[in-house]
Amino acid sequence: MGLADLGGIDEIIHGRLRLGVMVYLADAEVADFTELKNALNATQGNLSVHLKKLEEAGYVAIDKRFVERKPLTRIRITSEGRRAFAAYLEAMSKLIGTRG
Repeated sequence: MGLADLGGIDEIIHGRLRLGVMVYLADAEVADFTELKNALNATQGNLSVHLKKLEEAGYVAIDKRFVERKPLTRIRITSEGRRAFAAYLEAMSKLIGTRG
């Protein structure tokens, strides 16, 4: 992959906050909204927007419910998201490999 192949990088994942979500979930598998917000040092609104993009792409699934009358939002990486993230990492690795 050369610099001309930058178009092969998944733009949905490539955003800083979305990449952070994918990195976190690739390891944790599932996380509460507040856990992600704190880990990524994000605002509630900003994280919500980026999670919606990942959800629309099918990369994460979002489960909203109430536990003891408190809202609980859980986010998990999907199998499609795991495949897309692996492809993203491979593409980035190839791109970086051309610089050496």
